[in-house]
Amino acid sequence: MLELKKIHIKQILITVVFFTTSIIYSQNETLFQRGNDLYNQGKYEDAIEIYQKVIDSDKHSSELYFNLGNAHYKLNNIASSIYNYEKALILSPSDKEVENNLAFARNMTIDAIDNSPEVGFSKLFKSVVNKFSFDQWAKLSVGFVIGFVLFFLLYYFAYNTTKKRIAFIASTLCLFLVLVSLALAFKKSELVKNDTSAIVFATESIVKSDPNSTSSDLFRLHEGTKIKVLESFDDWDKIKLSDGETGWISSEDIKRIEF
Repeated sequence: MLELKKIHIKQILITVVFFTTSIIYSQNETLFQRGNDLYNQGKYEDAIEIYQKVIDSDKHSSELYFNLGNAHYKLNNIASSIYNYEKALILSPSDKEVENNLAFARNMTIDAIDNSPEVGFSKLFKSVVNKFSFDQWAKLSVGFVIGFVLFFLLYYFAYNTTKKRIAFIASTLCLFLVLVSLALAFKKSELVKNDTSAIVFATESIVKSDPNSTSSDLFRLHEGTKIKVLESFDDWDKIKLSDGETGWISSEDIKRIEF
């Protein structure tokens, strides 16, 4: 009798969680659509407020950050638009529309910083890993698992020698691709986790030689510039630019690209 009560309580909890999740998802979809309607009406500030409510409910998607970036872009909020485009690109690395809008937003920044290009195998490997997001790599691995099972079953039940050979080769290839896609998925997750990129939000920020206001000035950065945070000390962050220059910047002047 006690065991039956435990099972009954468990079923109730599962049902409550399911319906709660469904309600939250439905509310987020309604809010997102409301934000889109406001954006289409040219009410960009109101749209931003709605999109932010969806994010605050722990809902993240490339489309959401892309639309939020567009709304900020319309209001000339350059740093915020770049920040949200960057987050959209993390979730959907191969989205050309996001890349194009990010390029437009970057063209509105003041700082012209040269990139130190990566070369060799490292560049090639990272370009492959960054082709898809973690979720996309994971979905690919699931697809290859299904392919492996189907081809293995075909191999097992086929009577024709040629069909068996083809099915065996195909199933082996799928298994290999499962392992590769899983490895790339975890590598992508590691890259995102270890990425310490940030966007300068201050209109102008002075980069110092040491983590204090009395140290010498090295250079100035302006709104929208992307940087990499190397380490932190008190209210200062040591940063590195894409051209290799380093220095210390006030933590209040930047916003890390993180979820």
